[in-house]
Amino acid sequence: MTRAPIALTIIGLALAACSQDASQEPARPTRPALTAEQKTALLATLPAPYNAADLANGQRVFARCRSCHTITEGGPNMTGPNLYGVFGRAAGAAEGYNYSTAVKQAGFVWDADHLNNWLENPRTFLKGTKMSFAGIPDATDRRDVIAFLKVETGFAPAPTSATAPTPPEPATRP
Repeated sequence: MTRAPIALTIIGLALAACSQDASQEPARPTRPALTAEQKTALLATLPAPYNAADLANGQRVFARCRSCHTITEGGPNMTGPNLYGVFGRAAGAAEGYNYSTAVKQAGFVWDADHLNNWLENPRTFLKGTKMSFAGIPDATDRRDVIAFLKVETGFAPAPTSATAPTPPEPATRP
């Protein structure tokens, strides 16, 4: 009788150990979600015309993109790469995504202008990509979705002279 409980304990421990994948990296901490006020403040820091965007419309327009892209920090790549941190990243450089040769060799860094041109017509902007999306022909929709992505994907505007820290005064010798 004592063998059965011991055997069950060993089997239970073995199954518990098997369910843990030691090769997985620990989850990276994610930033807390922005409040509505923080999103509005970030939107106001964007250059024109993005500072006048409609974030709610941008979110609606992005619904067309959700079947292929995620935007959360640490989110998975899908048919397309995760877009968190896309602004300021070299084209073809999202970790863990298998890009087409055309995107790997594009030679640019993602910014609002490149994304605007890409979204207008991906097939003509960069030939030879895997992206089958027809594009967003309406300029207002593109403006709104780009602003939405800037607000939702960890974009941090470069400090301006008004917000940049003042360098310390050089030391003077007596």
